[in-house]
Amino acid sequence: MGDISFPNIPQNIRVPLFYADIDPSNANTGQQSLRALIIGQMLTGSPGVPSQAVICQGVDATKALAGQGSMLALMTAAYRKRDSFGEVWLLPLLDDGSSTAAAGSLNFTSVPTATGVLSLYIGGQIVSLVVTPTMTLPQLATALAAQIGTLPDLPVTAAVDVTTTSKVDLTAKNKGLAGNDIDLQLNYGGTLAGEATPAGLAVTIVAMSGGATNPSQLPTALANLGDQQFDFIAFPYTDSTSLSAIQSFLSTQTGRWSWSEQLYGGMYAAYRGTLGTLTTFGVTRNDEHASIMGFNGSPTPAWVIAADIAAAVAVSARADPAQPLQTVTLATMQPPPRQMRFALTDRNTLLYDGISTFDVADDGTVSIENLITTYQKNSFGNADNSYLEVETMNTLAFVLRDLKSLVTTKYARKKLAADGTRVVPGTNVVTPSMIKSDLIARYGTLEENGYVQGSAVFAQGLIVQQNSQNPNRVDVLYPAILIDQLRIFALLMQFSNIVPA
Repeated sequence: MGDISFPNIPQNIRVPLFYADIDPSNANTGQQSLRALIIGQMLTGSPGVPSQAVICQGVDATKALAGQGSMLALMTAAYRKRDSFGEVWLLPLLDDGSSTAAAGSLNFTSVPTATGVLSLYIGGQIVSLVVTPTMTLPQLATALAAQIGTLPDLPVTAAVDVTTTSKVDLTAKNKGLAGNDIDLQLNYGGTLAGEATPAGLAVTIVAMSGGATNPSQLPTALANLGDQQFDFIAFPYTDSTSLSAIQSFLSTQTGRWSWSEQLYGGMYAAYRGTLGTLTTFGVTRNDEHASIMGFNGSPTPAWVIAADIAAAVAVSARADPAQPLQTVTLATMQPPPRQMRFALTDRNTLLYDGISTFDVADDGTVSIENLITTYQKNSFGNADNSYLEVETMNTLAFVLRDLKSLVTTKYARKKLAADGTRVVPGTNVVTPSMIKSDLIARYGTLEENGYVQGSAVFAQGLIVQQNSQNPNRVDVLYPAILIDQLRIFALLMQFSNIVPA
């Protein structure tokens, strides 16, 4: 029988008596912390360091860091409303030097004939203004601008137009394309919320527009993240340049999903548009690490919805990465009016064009219906559903990390011998067959916990062998069969009116 191998006790010690060494290779049951990252713009002059990630210390701290009403502050508030526990980091960005701010307006064209309340929604936040018959058009505009000024969490600033004194000009606090998604509308809550335009009052709303150029420092900011892991990335942008930057960042070939980085992670965003707009946009994307939810009519900005989605996914995936995300509720997204919600056939079309879908309950709660990636075709342009589901990507990351934990814990300092070599228990020698046995056992544990399936088929197909060119390397073919998700329940009701004899 061979000698037991010790990691630290030397063979040549003669001083008596008792010496104990510690080997934790069979003890590791640690869990990784799955972090979230919120990417968003800060206000000019805010104390945050641009393009440098910082841990989130709460919503109020983020307001102080990035500025009240900033994109980043509003995204953080939405995220924390859905995920109050998980570890979250922030990546502040400055407005691009060449960007322009989106602008809109509200013009009072008729004074009220009765006292009432004007209910104006700006980016999903309500601005309530009491109006009376004695107020003139300029007074109405002045009062509204002042009321908006008392709400620092709004994503816009307001000022009475210098030429048309009955008009309030609204300007996005952050410059760039994202400001165009700040919705302006009256009485979103409707009669159920007691909202109605006061009698006689008339206004003309000009939607936010003109915002241009998202931050060009995004690739630099992403590179500054180094090798820190982030599994859930709330992403505010859907322009092609920004999407290409995050796609490269997460790439399976050269990015965070590559063999050389093994950091993983997924990006979550939202896109506003009609069915035609969404399908046209969806087919232009093909990224297995990006999920984009389509919507129309919600007053909530797309970038706020992105944070809401990322938080919902984070909570579910931390508990079980393979559990289907359908019916998982969102906390901040306001539902579109019924007439602007997509029908079942429309949602099915979106799901074939890389766009994720949601559902709305009778009480107005928005929930995930099917959250998919934008991956649709392989490198030859043929339809490919390998990476369709977000749960597939989350489960892949979980299994790969579990295997890495096993290998780096148990085989960190082992000598490698060919199969057939006599190996005595207790020595620091391992063979491919021994590794294979451990992988089969670990797969069984993963199967019992509901992450994989088909352990017998897996064991039959598993190959573990010593590399013929490099004897210090072990090559493994790992034919995992990931667990599936119950999504469709099809039933044929075959009935009869006669009881068989």
